Amino acid sequence: MLVLRSSPASPFGRKVKIVARTLGLIDRIDIVATDTSNPDDRIRAVNPLGKIPALEIGDGETLYDSRVIVEYLDWLGGGGRVIPADPAARFAALRLQALCDGLCDAALLQVYEIRLRAETERSVRWAELQAGKVSRALAFLEAAPPAQVTEIGQIALACALGYLDLRFEGRWRADHPKLVAWLDDFASANPAFAATAAH
Repeated sequence: MLVLRSSPASPFGRKVKIVARTLGLIDRIDIVATDTSNPDDRIRAVNPLGKIPALEIGDGETLYDSRVIVEYLDWLGGGGRVIPADPAARFAALRLQALCDGLCDAALLQVYEIRLRAETERSVRWAELQAGKVSRALAFLEAAPPAQVTEIGQIALACALGYLDLRFEGRWRADHPKLVAWLDDFASANPAFAATAAH
């Protein structure tokens, strides 16, 4: 049995869970709720960075981060299913994943700035820098939403938008109608998206 250490709110963990469901591998994975802020949580023993998600694959081996785990799951599922084999399609999918993961990173840093720093220690400039990354990524994607296929780039985008809904009250929706429609279509075509939502 594989062991996935994650948390319900993690967009990166959600990406891995959607991939596992899409590939029919979810029944082979034990999902363990993880608290990265707890020094006694096992995550620090299996990933020196103490970050999630982390996938224990047996014999003391652990894979991290989400991009590496997704590569492993795609291979385990036969290859070329969520990460295309054709080079042009593959690198387009990986580039989209990188953009959407970067969007998530910037959103997470904004959340951490509030959650982990006292109000007197917070940097408005830092928060604005991260918000700018999110804004530019959304504008880029709104101008040309990706094709409606279930590949890693699209899965990463759905998770990024879902995280903005969760942590930023869906404020992105007002100025990005094409992405709202895109996410609705993705969710309709991929039941794994609703099944992995944080509550």
